[in-house]
Amino acid sequence: MTIEPDAKATESPVRQTFLPYNRPEIDGADIEEVLDTLRSGWITTGPKTKEFERRFADYCGVRHAIAVNSCTGGLHVALAAAGIGPGDEVIVPTMTFCATANVVAHVGATPVIVDVEPDTLNIDPQCVQAAITSRTRAVLPVHLYGHPCRMDRIGEIARAHHLLVIEDAAHAVGAEWRQQRIGALSPATAFSFYATKNLTTAEGGMITTNDDEYARQMRIWVLHGMSHDAWNRYSAEGSWYYEVIAPGFKYNLTDLQAALGLHQLERLETMIQTRTLLAGLYGAGLSDLAEVELPAQQPGIRHAWHLYPIRLRLETLRINRAQFINQLRNEGIGTSVHFIPLHRHPYYRERFGLQNANFPVADAAYERLISLPLYTKMTPSDVQDVVEAVRRIVRRYRR
Repeated sequence: MTIEPDAKATESPVRQTFLPYNRPEIDGADIEEVLDTLRSGWITTGPKTKEFERRFADYCGVRHAIAVNSCTGGLHVALAAAGIGPGDEVIVPTMTFCATANVVAHVGATPVIVDVEPDTLNIDPQCVQAAITSRTRAVLPVHLYGHPCRMDRIGEIARAHHLLVIEDAAHAVGAEWRQQRIGALSPATAFSFYATKNLTTAEGGMITTNDDEYARQMRIWVLHGMSHDAWNRYSAEGSWYYEVIAPGFKYNLTDLQAALGLHQLERLETMIQTRTLLAGLYGAGLSDLAEVELPAQQPGIRHAWHLYPIRLRLETLRINRAQFINQLRNEGIGTSVHFIPLHRHPYYRERFGLQNANFPVADAAYERLISLPLYTKMTPSDVQDVVEAVRRIVRRYRR
């Protein structure tokens, strides 16, 4: 379908240089720390990984933090160490990255996919309640975009039905629920340090817990199921002897990555403050546009602002979401979409017989979602460029 713009379409693009959707913040201290690690001779899991774990546990206010290669690996380890497997069901939201459900399949359990709340697009506790069966073992809430889920209600449901809660906090490092850091609320929480995340180690992640035995088991599963990790075996205090006591994975984080994470963690609060400021500028610049719905922020939470997703009110526009994204690209603005819901992916749709109509909230939201650029290297002027571009396109194509 060809959409005819009005005369304003001939205006010059907002930007002369392209503004990417995301760019990691790597400074000189990060680089020096990595170089120091390379010079040290210890580049895989070792002393800097252990230090990163200690500092991250302190940051979250928990007893244990276990470094892993990714949030995906962390979720997989948490499920495996809990003994979840064939015959079990784990409830996950449809509005998430595929890894949240993939790990459930990896342990041989069944992901039970449910709808989300209309405002935050986080997992809907009412849908969780309705999905529980005699086979349900766990629920995996996802703190989407950096906004915490309703952990009070999810916790109540989990306790009433004796379910394990494993939080997917890939977007939520530094977020808080009622003045408690995400990472300290449930038996296990998995974080992501991927290149686009608020804290990056290029690839990597962390699992947090206050359960001593659960932590011990997860450490075993992280590295081949061995009774001692490489640091314990090869340091001056270590022993060459180990035993394999579980069919574990190769999910350890390296000291090279941890070196980067140590300095990123030192700046995390400042970086979240910057993201919050930029999100506020977006809100101020777009709040009067009837054609655009801004991201929700419930009271009593601290948003980590990993992403800034808007939802188009398509009934007020003469173009669809894909065309809007193309228009933003023409204006020099990069974007993305978070996420294609699980029920729309062929594997989950066909394997479990899912239909779009089973997920009315997520399905309607997906058609309208656009993630605008949000990262700490952006300036207020960059945000203003995005705001101006969005406003120009709305003016150009509003009904």
